[in-house]
Amino acid sequence: MNVRIIASLAAALMMAPGVAFAQNSACQGKSFSAWLEDFKAEAKAQGISARTLQAAAPDMRFDQAIVGKDRGGQGVFTQSFVQFSDRMANNNRLQTGKAKIQANAKTFQRIKQEFGVPAGVLTAFWGLETDFGGFLGNGNTISSVTTLAFDCRRPEMFRGELLALLKIIERGDLSPAEMRGPWAGELGQFQFLPRHYIDFGVDYDNDGHVNLIKSNADALGSAAKYMQHLGWRAGEPWLVEVRIPQNFPWERSGLDIEIPAAELASLGVTRADGQPLPQIPASVHVPQGRHGPAFLAYPNFKNVYLTWNHSLIYSTTAAYLATRLEGAPAMSKGDGTPDLDANGVKEVQRLLQAKGYDVGKIDGIIGAGSRAAIRKEQVRLGLPADSYPDNELLAALRAGK
Repeated sequence: MNVRIIASLAAALMMAPGVAFAQNSACQGKSFSAWLEDFKAEAKAQGISARTLQAAAPDMRFDQAIVGKDRGGQGVFTQSFVQFSDRMANNNRLQTGKAKIQANAKTFQRIKQEFGVPAGVLTAFWGLETDFGGFLGNGNTISSVTTLAFDCRRPEMFRGELLALLKIIERGDLSPAEMRGPWAGELGQFQFLPRHYIDFGVDYDNDGHVNLIKSNADALGSAAKYMQHLGWRAGEPWLVEVRIPQNFPWERSGLDIEIPAAELASLGVTRADGQPLPQIPASVHVPQGRHGPAFLAYPNFKNVYLTWNHSLIYSTTAAYLATRLEGAPAMSKGDGTPDLDANGVKEVQRLLQAKGYDVGKIDGIIGAGSRAAIRKEQVRLGLPADSYPDNELLAALRAGK
């Protein structure tokens, strides 16, 4: 039988409810109903009341569709940074964000004094995560988290998230009916996982409850507390747009390399807005290589943004939008040199893999593994080592150099 047909049949069987459910049962060593009874006993031992368990019980069910979504990818990140940021950090979101900052001025002032996080930083995440609370998702959060706790891929993580959901109900912050969100179990205007809701949720409007769905003040204060926990450095920048000469030693670019401010200046790096460089070490961050936008990335970006969301494109977009909300001008999009499309990136990944590099999945997404391999090959080939694939690198790899 044709290999492709066999693969298609296998995929269909994997998605068949009975087969998938049997695999999960085998993983857990018991049926879903037996597993759920054991979980409820554990929840009771951790202080969850019978009343809370009874309230949540109708939603504590297995949903095969959630498993399918969890196995899917995030194709949106095959877009380049400029494509993604043009779509997500658009003028409408910028203007709405500025209006939100003005409307919540007292809350933002209190947050800056208490947590050191600027209004623009929080508002950018607020806009990107849920359009300022406008799109929270409408999936059944309890069912989603219950499913992922029973599923084989990340059961221990989501077992803890399910306990946190029950604690939110136990505290009286949200009812089961209010727990609606995206398929992966996040809640509220900043899409907190349930454990973050418990650990970092603050009653910022002083009504006796932490409501990250309906209360702007609670949502903003909680996000600021979480960012402070991640290591936000008050008064320091996160991302600054710069101009970099083409003779820059590009092998010194990348978030894993930190360069003192004086050395950056000696290498010809200047701020795009003409102001002096911040006098703290930074990394040269060129998310689309030397032909695209250029930034200096500081500890607030590397430690906080990239922990909030591991996607380099998403995090750079959030950080860039924050600079705009804080008054920075629109960025330069580069010198106009075209990028490789997703198929070209996949070809680079395949050719690098053939040379023995670990680039991860051949998916057209330029992740950390691909960037590291690209830099090594660029250095070996004597090309500008900006860790980003271009036609020059692809041509050299095709030629077997």
